[in-house]
Amino acid sequence: MTILMPEPDQSVLARRDQIVAALRKIVPGEGVISSAAEMKPYESDGLMAYRQPPMVVVLPGTTQQVSEVLRYCHKHGIKVVPRGSGTSLSGGALPLADGVLLGLGKFKRIREIDFDNRAVVVEPGVTNLAISQAVDHAGFYYAPDPSSQIACSIGGNIAENSGGVHCLKYGMTTNNVLGCEIVLMTGEILRIGGKAAECAGYDLMGVITGSEGLLGVITEVTVRILRKPETARALMVGFTDVEAAGRCVADIISAGIIPGGMEMMDKPAIHAAEAFVHAGYPLDVEALLIIELDGPQVEVDELITRVETIALGCGSTTCQISTSEKERLLFWSGRKAAFPAVGRISPDYLCMDGTIPRAKLPQVLRRMTEMSEHYGLRVANVFHAGDGNLHPLILYDANQPGEMDKAEAFGADILRLCVEVGGVLTGEHGVGIEKRDLMPEMFSDIDLNQQQRLKCAFDSEGLLNPGKVFPTLHRCAELGRMHVHGGKTAFPDIPRF
Repeated sequence: MTILMPEPDQSVLARRDQIVAALRKIVPGEGVISSAAEMKPYESDGLMAYRQPPMVVVLPGTTQQVSEVLRYCHKHGIKVVPRGSGTSLSGGALPLADGVLLGLGKFKRIREIDFDNRAVVVEPGVTNLAISQAVDHAGFYYAPDPSSQIACSIGGNIAENSGGVHCLKYGMTTNNVLGCEIVLMTGEILRIGGKAAECAGYDLMGVITGSEGLLGVITEVTVRILRKPETARALMVGFTDVEAAGRCVADIISAGIIPGGMEMMDKPAIHAAEAFVHAGYPLDVEALLIIELDGPQVEVDELITRVETIALGCGSTTCQISTSEKERLLFWSGRKAAFPAVGRISPDYLCMDGTIPRAKLPQVLRRMTEMSEHYGLRVANVFHAGDGNLHPLILYDANQPGEMDKAEAFGADILRLCVEVGGVLTGEHGVGIEKRDLMPEMFSDIDLNQQQRLKCAFDSEGLLNPGKVFPTLHRCAELGRMHVHGGKTAFPDIPRF
C-alpha cells in the first residue's frame, strides 16, 4: 500500500478476541467472520490497488443489530467501516486493521412499492438494477444507472452519490432519493425525509447523500421512480478527431437539447468494448458518441434530425440510429461493459473520476494525450460527456517496477487538471482514499475544517470510516468544539457567543 492510513490502535487489537465474542452475541450464527481466510474477500473494494484485511467482519440483518453494533463500538472506542457491495472505485470501503467492517449485504428486501406516490422503499443492500426490475411491469423505472448497476447497492449509491449514463437529464442519486433511515455511531436511529416531495428544515438528505459512510449507516432508503418515456432511441456517431467529438457535445447542449444520455469513448475504449461485446461499433474512428433521446415520438424524431445536423457540422464521419429497442440496448451494451472490456487488454488499470465544464472537453482531452506520452502509459477514455464527468482508465502493469507509482502520478495530474479548468475532483465515485490527499487542490483549510465540523456533529469521536476523504484528521475539540470537564469550561471568564 502506497497511501498512508491511520495507525492501528494497539489497545483495540489487544482486545480483539473480546470484541469478536461481544459482536457474536449481538449478531449470532454466521453474522461474524473472524478468520483470515474468510475475511480475504473484504480486504478491498473495487479499487483493488489498495488492500487491508479488517480486524473482524460483521454482517447484521436488522436495523436493531446495526444499532447495537455501533453502540458497542462507540462505547469501546472501536472504528467502523460500512460496506455495501464493495464496487466503490475510490477505496471508500477499504477496511482498517483495527476496525470492524460492517457489511450490509443481508439488507436485500424491497419493503414497499408505492405507485401512487411514485416511490419505492428498499433496504440498502438491494442492487440498483433490482429497483427498476421490480417496477418494470407497471411501466416505471429508477433513473440513476451506474455501469455497475447489476451489482452495486443502493446504499452505496447514496454514499457516493452515484450517477450513470442517464444522469444528464434525470439527475444523480441525490436528485432521486426522498428519504432514509440512518443509524448514528452512538446507535441512535434517525428517519430523514420520506415520500413527500419537499420537507421543511435543513436538507439533511443532501448532507447524507455523498457522505461516503462518514456520518452514519443507512438501513432503509426511499427512492423516486419515474414513468418510462414513450420513446427512446440512440444515435451512434463517430469522429476522426477526439476534439471534434468534444465540440459536438458542447454544441448539442448549447442548442438547448438535453439528451437522456450522452456518452463518449475514444479509440482504445472503442476497440476494447467491441472485442468484448460485439455491439457493432465502428473501428475506424478516433471517438464515438452514444446519444440517447427520449420522450414523445414526434419530439424524439425532431431531436434526432437536429442532433444529426449538429454532428455533421462538427465533422462526424459515421452515424447509426437505433431502429428497435434491442438495437438501442446493444449500442449501450459496449459502454456499460467498457470497464471490464479494458480489463481484458491490460493487467491493471486505474479508473479516474473528475468532472470539468463541458466547453473545456477538447482542451482536457488534448492535455491527457500529452500526459499519456509523458508517463509512457496508455489511457482509454470512457465518460459521461454530457455533464463533463470524465472516466480516464490508466493502463499499467503492477508487476513492472515503478508502473503503479507512475499510474498514480498520472491520475493525480488528471484530477489537478480538472480543478485547474474549473472542474471538481470527483463526479460520482467519491473521494475515499484515492483523491483524499488531493482535496487541498480544491478546498482551502477553512473549507476542509468546516466539512470536518459537520462530521463531528454526526460522529463526535471520529470512529466512522476514519482515514477517508479528509487529508488531515483532527479531533473535534481541535475544530472548535467546547470541552467541558467536571461541569466546567476552560477560561470561564471569556465571553461565549
